[in-house]
Amino acid sequence: MNLGPPEARSYLTTFLKAHASQPDRQVWFFPPAVSLETVATGLGNRPDLLAGVQDVYWEPKGAFTGAISAPLAVQAGAKAALIGHSEQRHVFGETDEQTGKKLAAALAAGLHPVLCVGETLEQRDAGQTLAVVKRQLAAALAERAATGRVTIAYEPVWAIGTGRNATPHDAATVHAAIRAWLEQQGAAETQILYGGSVNLKNAAELLAEPELDGVLVGGASLDPHGWAELVRTTVA
Repeated sequence: MNLGPPEARSYLTTFLKAHASQPDRQVWFFPPAVSLETVATGLGNRPDLLAGVQDVYWEPKGAFTGAISAPLAVQAGAKAALIGHSEQRHVFGETDEQTGKKLAAALAAGLHPVLCVGETLEQRDAGQTLAVVKRQLAAALAERAATGRVTIAYEPVWAIGTGRNATPHDAATVHAAIRAWLEQQGAAETQILYGGSVNLKNAAELLAEPELDGVLVGGASLDPHGWAELVRTTVA
């Protein structure tokens, strides 16, 4: 919960002045719902920049006070949606079944879902990382992976906002397992991002791993100057 509309507008002004467009990649923004339209409008129709919504509810409309439907997010300018973010799962109690419903709703509305998967520290210590991630993938994607319209973000819960980070090798190992699972579903071209305390100090090292197609950045993106620098740093 950061950056209301006036702050988001100021943020974009600063970022766009510092950011140099790169033809080989996109920069996606996932602001709070109240700032989504402001950000989408500020980005314009540039193909390298787009706005997404942080979460959607699976029903398209109805008496669900406080929820945001995928069609409403589209009306506000969203092109993508975070689905199954760790905070939705572990703070708000979102189940694998609910994540699957949200992903289906996002696809139906024409949004590009970014499906977040990852294990807790307890699951990691118990050696359950791959089992947990594959369970989350199967529950959310089912037969939808082959659409090619889903991006996966591996975000180990124990490394989010803690300052701890999976090593590049750790991240690549899980990404390779995810890619192997996707290949079995006929979705080998699906992009896989890494998210978990990504910052200026570790982004380039992480992206040096061929298994990582990009990064999902949280706190380090809140400073527009730092975010623009991080984007520049990660360009090979």
